[in-house]
Amino acid sequence: MDDEGFVFLVDRAKDMIVSGGENVYCSEVEEALYKHPAVLEAAVFGVPDEAWGEAVHAVVVPREKITPEELIDFCRTQIAGYKLPKAITLSDQELPKSGPGKILKRELREPFWKGHDRKVN
Repeated sequence: MDDEGFVFLVDRAKDMIVSGGENVYCSEVEEALYKHPAVLEAAVFGVPDEAWGEAVHAVVVPREKITPEELIDFCRTQIAGYKLPKAITLSDQELPKSGPGKILKRELREPFWKGHDRKVN
């Protein structure tokens, strides 16, 4: 809250992406990714998008060699088109986690939102 009493949303209470007016729940996209045998870890979050406000983005740690395009094609068989990740970043390192082992999406999301005044577009 600023000095004038305006409240600013800097993060979501719920893990949801609003893309082109559609609600996309990160857990649903992650569930689709985890169904692929090549996925060891996955995290889904919103990134800024000029046209849609936010776009669905995933970071995946693969068990074996796979391309982002192959994962997106697989997701296409699992979820609606508007929920598909627009891009997937493959990582060869374990995703950052809190003490209890929860993936720290804010750390993954941060580079994409650098230079933006707000964390929700």
